[in-house]
Amino acid sequence: MDDVKPLFSKVEHVHHLIGKKWVNLIVHVLLEEPKRFSELHTIIPEISKRMLGERLKELEECGLIRRAVIPERPVRTEYSLTDKGRELGEALGHVELWAMKWL
Repeated sequence: MDDVKPLFSKVEHVHHLIGKKWVNLIVHVLLEEPKRFSELHTIIPEISKRMLGERLKELEECGLIRRAVIPERPVRTEYSLTDKGRELGEALGHVELWAMKWL
């Protein structure tokens, strides 16, 4: 039974993360290509800028996205999925297919 506890903990953690509003959509959009903050907000206009910033920070802290500052004039910041984030995106794609079929 002790071997099961770490698994429950990991499963609970991932469900908590992907259950947060906007996380799935942000990951889905970033599957295409890296995006700037303003591009993400344009694609997902229903999310407030404050909430988008919070979600991006959470996803970066979890190692799912990478924030890159591009030293041009003006300075740009782009967000892209890490390998870990891309793999999660692929898994969520299966959930999307299931939803399209059954819901």
